[in-house]
Amino acid sequence: MNTMTLWHITGWEFAALAFAALLVGFSKTAVSGANTVSLAIFAAVLPARASTGVLLPVLIAGDLLAVATYRRHAHWPTLWRLFPAVAAGVVVGTVFLMWADDAIVRTSIGAILLLMAAVTVWRRRTAEAGQEPESVTTRAGRIKARSYGVLGGFTTMVANAGGPVMSMYLLSAGFRKLGFLGTSAFFFLIVNVSKLPFSAGLGLIDGRSLLLDLALVAFVVPGALFGKWAVNKINQRLFEQLVIAATVVGGLQLLLR
Repeated sequence: MNTMTLWHITGWEFAALAFAALLVGFSKTAVSGANTVSLAIFAAVLPARASTGVLLPVLIAGDLLAVATYRRHAHWPTLWRLFPAVAAGVVVGTVFLMWADDAIVRTSIGAILLLMAAVTVWRRRTAEAGQEPESVTTRAGRIKARSYGVLGGFTTMVANAGGPVMSMYLLSAGFRKLGFLGTSAFFFLIVNVSKLPFSAGLGLIDGRSLLLDLALVAFVVPGALFGKWAVNKINQRLFEQLVIAATVVGGLQLLLR
C-alpha cells in the first residue's frame, strides 16, 4: 500500500487530519454521522483507498471513548438483531472493494445515504409519537434491522461510512438521545474492530499507517470531551435534525467529489 507517512505530510495537511480526528471524537459522543466530514478530509489529504485504513484506528479510539461515556444506555436486543446482517454486509463490502474503483464506491454510498435520509424524514413524520426501540421485536422491525444491518456493514467496510446508515436506523426505530448514543457506541466498537483483519488483508493498514494513527489519536480525546459536554445542551428534536443534516451533507459530499 502506498501509505503516506507522518514525514511526507505537510503541516497544513496534518492540521486538517488533526481537525478530522477531533471531529471523530465529537461525532462519537454527540452527533453521530458528523464524521462523514472526517471521511472526506482523510480522502482529500491521503490516497483515497489508503485513507480508509488510516481512519479506521482513529474511529476505534473514538468508539472506546463513546463506550466509556454511554455504556449504560446501550440497547442490546437491537445490537443482537443487527450483528448477523452487518457481518453479511462486511463480507459483501470486502468483495465489492476487490473490483470497484473510488468513483463507483462514492456514488453508490452517497446515493444510499440520501435515500435513507429521505425515508427516515418521511417515516418520522408519519410514525406515531412515543415509538420505542422495542419495535425491533416485531416482524417488520426485524426486517428493517436486517436491511439496515446489511447496508451498514457494506458502507462501513467500503468507506467507513456506516455511521449515517445506522443513525438513520436508530432514529427510525424510535431511540431517544442517550439510548441512540449508547447503542451506536457498542455497535461501532464491535464492528470496527472486526473490520481490522479485512482491512489489513486488503493492504489498507500497515506499520506506516499505524504510526500516523498514533499521532492523530491524541486529537480524538478533546473532541470526545467536547461532544460529551455539548450533548447535554442539545434537545431531542435538535439532536435528530443534526443527525439527519449530517447524513445529507455526507451523502452530498460523496456524490459531488
